[in-house]
Amino acid sequence: MTLFRVAAIAGAALALSLASGDASAQNRKIKVATEGAYAPWNFVNSQGKLEGFELDLGADLCKRAKLDCEFVAQDWDGIMPSLLAKKYDVIMAGMNITPKRMEAISFTTPYAAGAHGFMILKSSSLAKLPGGEYNLTKDPATAEKAVEALKPFFKGKVIGVQVSTTNSAWTEKYFKGAAEIREYKTTEQHDLDLAAGRVDTVVMAHSAMKATIDSAVGKNMTIAGPAFSGGMLGLGVALGLRKEDNALRATLDAAVKSAIADGTVKKLSLKWFKFDMTPKS
Repeated sequence: MTLFRVAAIAGAALALSLASGDASAQNRKIKVATEGAYAPWNFVNSQGKLEGFELDLGADLCKRAKLDCEFVAQDWDGIMPSLLAKKYDVIMAGMNITPKRMEAISFTTPYAAGAHGFMILKSSSLAKLPGGEYNLTKDPATAEKAVEALKPFFKGKVIGVQVSTTNSAWTEKYFKGAAEIREYKTTEQHDLDLAAGRVDTVVMAHSAMKATIDSAVGKNMTIAGPAFSGGMLGLGVALGLRKEDNALRATLDAAVKSAIADGTVKKLSLKWFKFDMTPKS
C-alpha cells in the first residue's frame, strides 16, 4: 500500500469520526441549567415558569441544533460544580467568559455582551460619580486610573455584589479597603437591600440594572458613574459546557453564530433589554 493511499484512508477515517461526533450531538436530549433569578436574562414568572432572554434564545438555539432541550433552574453558586458533576449538560445563565472559568469549562461563541457598573438610589450622594466608558481589555491603564478616581466617593459606603460572579471578583480587586463589600446569593437579594438602604450601591451588568429599575423594587434607583467592560468582567456571555463535550459545543457554537448572523439575537435583545446585546466583532 502506498504512503498516499495510507494517508487518504487515515484522512477519510478522521472525517468520518468528526462527522459522526457532530451527528451524535444532534437529536440528543440535553439539560440546560439557568439561574432563574437574573431578570431579564432568566427568571421565574408569576406562573412559576422559567422565562427571559436566555429561555427564548435557548429554545431557538436548540431548534437550530436539532437538540431536545430541558431547561432547569440551578442556584448560581453551584452552577459550575453541578455541570462538572454531570447534573446537566450546558449552562445558559448570563455567564461571562473569563480566563479563570476557562480553566474548568469550555464556552461557545458569545451570544451577548454589555457593560457593568453601579446602581444606586436616586437620592444617594453617589449620584455625583464621574461618568465615562472604559474597557479593561483594550485600555487597562486608563480603566484602572478611572477606578482609582472613584475610590474617595466610596469611603464609608457599602457595595453589594452577587457571590461568585465577575462583578464580585472585580469589586473585591479594586474596592477592597475602600468600601465594605457585602455578598449576596442572588441579585434579587441585593436589589432589595439597596431599595431598603442597607447598601449604598450594587455592582452588576447594566442589562440587569435596567430590568430592576423598570420594576416596582427599582422605582427609586438609577445607574450612576462609569461603565466598565472587558478584562476580568468577561469577554462576552456564552454557553458553558464540559471540556470533553466537543461535538455538543461545536453544534451549539454553529447555532449561536447562525442566530447572530440572521438577527435573532438582536431581535430578542430588543424584546428583553430594549437595546442590542449582540457582541461586536
